[in-house]
Amino acid sequence: MFSWLARLASACWRPVRRYARMSKDDEDGTDDALLWCRDLDRHSLGEFSIAVVQANEIIEDHSQVETGPHATFVGVYDGHGGPEASRFVREHLFRHLMRLARENGTISEDVLRNAFSATEEGFLTLVRRTWEIKPLIAAIGSCCLVGVIWRGTLYVANLGDSRAVVGCLGRSSNIIAEQLTTDHNACMEEVRQELKSLHPDDSHIVVMKHGVWRIKGIIQVSRSIGDAYLKKPEFTIDPSISRFRLSEPLHRPVLTAEPSIYSRAIRPQDKFVIFASDGLWEHMTNQEAAEIVHNYPRAGIAKRLVKTALSEAARKREMRYNDLKKVEKGIRRFFHDDITVVVLFLDHELLGKRAAIPDLSVRGFIDAVGPSDFSALEEMT
Repeated sequence: MFSWLARLASACWRPVRRYARMSKDDEDGTDDALLWCRDLDRHSLGEFSIAVVQANEIIEDHSQVETGPHATFVGVYDGHGGPEASRFVREHLFRHLMRLARENGTISEDVLRNAFSATEEGFLTLVRRTWEIKPLIAAIGSCCLVGVIWRGTLYVANLGDSRAVVGCLGRSSNIIAEQLTTDHNACMEEVRQELKSLHPDDSHIVVMKHGVWRIKGIIQVSRSIGDAYLKKPEFTIDPSISRFRLSEPLHRPVLTAEPSIYSRAIRPQDKFVIFASDGLWEHMTNQEAAEIVHNYPRAGIAKRLVKTALSEAARKREMRYNDLKKVEKGIRRFFHDDITVVVLFLDHELLGKRAAIPDLSVRGFIDAVGPSDFSALEEMT
């Protein structure tokens, strides 16, 4: 215990002047060993940049970008309680989407919704198989943010509080940030009202605990993949584990895996879309992120967003990012969360054209880059 506190204290000891953005020293200093990125690759409608930084002892953010000549898929999966759910989503959701696209002959909001449902059922089946030997798997879950570009249409589906933001060019050539997703988080008044209307007989459906609104006093997000013990009574966790203790037995689900889905034709003024886990949005606004993407070169832009968030996290603790980079994973979680950022640039001259884009699968943070399986979409074009 003493060595753990000593390492944390040594990372925090030196106060510095307050600053809002990356200093030159932070930008040009030594690499952050916990930060992974691919600066720029091509997708069906332009280019993309991806970056991930680890804070937890075992990274709970998982992500992927799948590209092909006719479509692009982005997935950001922010796990909680452990990495199992977010890793499962990464391994299965895209496959379900491709299977359903083949069966239906297209991609649609219903196809996306059904892919989420199949992924949820698959993970609950895994929980059911392993629950007796690993009961805490019932408390593992994941937020889930997905974006798909298909035939000139952008589809976005979301569970939890990861966020997609589109950068639109205004009349004066300024950039305007437009949030495409709904944050399913009890800190939002509309989410609390929704929960109260769904559970009128439960006065403890949302509870303020340690200054934060939580569902049943336990969890902030109202929608997720997993978190089986808050969805099905069969997965009750031993009440002696206070962190997961419910005030009364579960009679009906208090969380859902029903995603919010948004779709629209890509507009001429749409210049890029930022997909990011909530670790980014804790440290910058939608507009700040959009202006960074708009004002800096494409190459490495996702890494720039992550580093800017880390600089802000360091500033809040009166330290520099160069000092934060020396803090080990696990202890790093006291300063910031795992953060995943994907930026998709939209090049409108490519709309309707068969771009010479190879099938490519990029898995965030694990350096897994290989061919993507867009065969279902090839058959539909």
